[in-house]
Amino acid sequence: MRSADQLLTILARTNEGNDGARLGLAIARKAVPTAVHRNRIKRLVRESFRAALAQLPSVDVVVMARQGAGEHSNARLRQSLSEHWQRIRRQCESS
Repeated sequence: MRSADQLLTILARTNEGNDGARLGLAIARKAVPTAVHRNRIKRLVRESFRAALAQLPSVDVVVMARQGAGEHSNARLRQSLSEHWQRIRRQCESS
């Protein structure tokens, strides 16, 4: 499954071990040049993932930042992540 918008691309695949949802981060220096912004994005993704963990199915998730994602506000990033988690949930229910 794939979910993408202006800020983030999220790839998800059901995991066989039924260990619950797992998170991977790929925040490239090319997409987000400053370490401060990369670390902020990673922190926000982890927080959002933990909050959504109870509603997510057993999937492996990889979050990748797109060009310029570091320039957006925390509120905008949280909103984007929330929409992605909902899409992943819906896609897993339909398949």
